[in-house]
Amino acid sequence: MLENLNYGLFYLINANADSPAWMLTLATIIAKDLINIVPALVVILWLWGPRGQVSAQRQLVIKVAMALAVSMTASWTLGHLFPHDRPFVDHIGSNFLHHAADDSFPSDHGTVIFTFALAFLFWHRLWSGAVLMAVAVAIAWSRVYLGVHWPLDMLGGLLVGLLGCLSAQILWNWFGQPLYRGLRQAYRVCLAFPIRKGWIRD
Repeated sequence: MLENLNYGLFYLINANADSPAWMLTLATIIAKDLINIVPALVVILWLWGPRGQVSAQRQLVIKVAMALAVSMTASWTLGHLFPHDRPFVDHIGSNFLHHAADDSFPSDHGTVIFTFALAFLFWHRLWSGAVLMAVAVAIAWSRVYLGVHWPLDMLGGLLVGLLGCLSAQILWNWFGQPLYRGLRQAYRVCLAFPIRKGWIRD
């Protein structure tokens, strides 16, 4: 049943030889480059921001890192326990993005971006989480559209991201504050010079 749904959705979304070149170009940019929003936002949130919000931003960054560690570990484990070929490996649909013929479930890109979006929904602002969730859906669509993933690979990424965020909240409740203080102290020591210069926040 699920496999039939997977195939049906894939054929509905997947591009073909008649797809417009501009759509393929847009999908390729989204599929390959939009994920860079994750490290960029992490760095920005840690180094800059209103003085009264920097502490909360850095705690968010640590929670995101925890969530990603759990979700990516779970993704790697599931990929080995339940291996699934990519569509182009099974010669299904059309492929427009070069990719290694490794296991597709769950999607690493989907896992990362859905974990990130869920983290902002849970721990930041509703609007920022909604924007990032839209980005996540766009990335998920693009990778199915280009033929390197199945739709259920992306659903798997969403569910693993949810697991990562729930686990991160539990871990934060156990030792989050001591970890934050330790990392903040290490940051102050390692980047004392740019902090003194005012280039980045204390």
